[in-house]
Amino acid sequence: MIRLNFIELEAFYKVLLELCSGSEKTIATILRSRFRKRRLEIPIIMVAHSPAFHPFMSAHASKTLETFPNPNPERDYHIHMQIPEFTCLCPKTGQPDFATLTLDYIPDQLCVELKSLKLYIWSYRNEGAFHEAVTNRILDDLAAATRPRFMRLTAKFYVRGGIFTNVVAEHRKTDWQPAPRVDLSQFAADSNTRD
Repeated sequence: MIRLNFIELEAFYKVLLELCSGSEKTIATILRSRFRKRRLEIPIIMVAHSPAFHPFMSAHASKTLETFPNPNPERDYHIHMQIPEFTCLCPKTGQPDFATLTLDYIPDQLCVELKSLKLYIWSYRNEGAFHEAVTNRILDDLAAATRPRFMRLTAKFYVRGGIFTNVVAEHRKTDWQPAPRVDLSQFAADSNTRD
């Protein structure tokens, strides 16, 4: 049985990518079909966490946030988004930290484009950041791109060391006052989850 260390594994993976280019076969399919016969043992967890394992994600992850014109700038309306797959790295241990981000905003002239938001969120997967810092950085970047009337970002990080961390950061446009509240039903915490 052959064992590969991490450096050898990344080099092996890069060669495998070159061999697969233009092929409809996935790398996992090729690994299963070709290398199982040779009893090549690959530490799958190391491969999955290697930057080389995510060539398409890494190639497209971006800090650029795109916008589009607000279709109804004359009206205050609430945009609510849940981002359940946020990942960054603990700056102390390098271990992954997972969070669900909830973005609520009232746009002014611009709205954030969803694909660019997804790619922006992906860009944090290999970055070390404290929960408080990354939440505020994301809010600052979103507010700079869209210049909303109001924006709130809530980050609910999963347990780390027996502690759940929630961070809430807000941005409010100068001189903006919300319209008087009309009490309607609120979005449930899992409003976009279907049974």
